[in-house]
Amino acid sequence: MSESTGQDVNVRTTAAQRATGTNTDTLLQTDGLVKQFGGFTATDAVDFSVEAGEIRCLIGPNGAGKSTLMKLVTGQHAATAGSIYFNGFDVTDDAPNERIDRGLSMKFQVPSVFEDLTVRENLRLPNQRLADGDERRRRVDEALAAADLADVEDTRAGDLSHGRQQQLEIGMAASLDPDLLLLDEPVAGLSVDERAAIADRIRTLNEERDVAFVVIEHDTEFVAEIADRVTVLHQGDIFREGPIEEIEDDPEVQRIYLGTDGDAEGDAR
Repeated sequence: MSESTGQDVNVRTTAAQRATGTNTDTLLQTDGLVKQFGGFTATDAVDFSVEAGEIRCLIGPNGAGKSTLMKLVTGQHAATAGSIYFNGFDVTDDAPNERIDRGLSMKFQVPSVFEDLTVRENLRLPNQRLADGDERRRRVDEALAAADLADVEDTRAGDLSHGRQQQLEIGMAASLDPDLLLLDEPVAGLSVDERAAIADRIRTLNEERDVAFVVIEHDTEFVAEIADRVTVLHQGDIFREGPIEEIEDDPEVQRIYLGTDGDAEGDAR
């Protein structure tokens, strides 16, 4: 029997496998991703990729489409057109829980912890998907320690400070053992010390558990602390990509941040 050619292999593989499969370093790839709300185009044929183990920050003026792109990736929004490939799979039509099972997790801008449950009970919920009995208790204990919340494990989550709620929700998302964790403005409204703790948590998860990140953030000082690479989104499409030093010095990026090219739609979409 003759050996298969590289062309034959490509014929047998899917677009998702070629874009994000085991033979690539790419974990996430969007291909011509479009989202329209009525007559408004929130994302316009976006081609966006993230490598395994990378910390990518996503910045841009209000209305650029950052949150929309994140919600498309996680399945909170259905794509109008285009494809989303993740870890060798086409997840474009997958439900959010199916994407979680494939290794995607997200923490939204406003903490969505269960306020009437204790900190420990909140962390038990995601761990129930993965373990029970002694193993689940071990995982919860580990998550409490990693988030520096062991001292408040029996506290009602709604009584925590905003910063500690952010840490709790990152802990909940990280408990799902994701390959890629998406964070929407994780340090908004936090003190200097709380920001430093979040930065340290991101770096630790990245270095010790090889979790890749996409972080939406307006604070370029925080971005400079954590990012391997920065993507600037503007009017629903990628405007620039590169190291934070190049992005900060780019006169065109400075121009759009001054608001001269801003659009009226808010990032709530």
